[in-house]
Amino acid sequence: MRHLILIPLLLVTFSATAQKVAEPPTHNNPEWSKPYEPFQIAGNLYYVGTYDLACYLIVTPRGNILINTGLAASAPMIKANIESLGFKLSDTKILLNTQAHYDHMGAMAAIKKSTGARLMIDAADAPVVADGGYSDYLQGGSVSLFAPVKVDRILQNGDTIELGGMKLVMLHHPGHTKGSCSFLFDVKDATRSYKVLIANIPTVIIDNKFSAISSYPDMAKDYAYTLNAMKNLQFDIWVASHAGQFDLQGKHKPGSGYNPSAFIDRKGYDEELKYCEEQYLEKLK
Repeated sequence: MRHLILIPLLLVTFSATAQKVAEPPTHNNPEWSKPYEPFQIAGNLYYVGTYDLACYLIVTPRGNILINTGLAASAPMIKANIESLGFKLSDTKILLNTQAHYDHMGAMAAIKKSTGARLMIDAADAPVVADGGYSDYLQGGSVSLFAPVKVDRILQNGDTIELGGMKLVMLHHPGHTKGSCSFLFDVKDATRSYKVLIANIPTVIIDNKFSAISSYPDMAKDYAYTLNAMKNLQFDIWVASHAGQFDLQGKHKPGSGYNPSAFIDRKGYDEELKYCEEQYLEKLK
């Protein structure tokens, strides 16, 4: 079945390459492109993103995994961040993404082309990735918002991604996009092991009520599912798609030492979900 799903996606990718790509203006989000010093979060997990657009590198003996890529112009910054940590972008073997929006997918096509890495995407976001956001339920419909990317593997809820002794579990957390997802995995250092959650926090981005979004009729149901599922997750460390969601700047100052315990913050996670639930309930009215 998954191979059958890939066939139309490949066709969409082929046709979408002819579409004009027009990344929405980001001048009102300076923190999306502002540099941030990369650092080691815990074990073999590193932060390599911008000031607010979070990108993560997982290093293994068999190559590395890169999660999210920020805006299109962020590709050189991500490469430089990875190299400053002593690693090579060319060693990237797997590309993952938490949501198919241009601020997390912008540089994906360029990085995939330069590394030859395999892109693995939640099934519900795969069509949007393949057409560069043209079919996005909220912002699509006229142009591609990022360069279309060929999807190499379709992921379903609970699927595992394995490389060099690492095993990540993809968790389907729809609502923000139809295929928003989180990743759960273990890392370890010389002291202990940590269960890490890279969370796609389910913020509500529509202006109207759920019932007004005809292009995503299951949105309210998906948010309800995701909020419930995320409340029940167990982990030690959590981070997110945006640095501001997990207070990166408050937990880590550039140049400070290795401190995984700074990211052990269940209270902060619960507060983010509570805020999202309030947004959700407001849209139900």
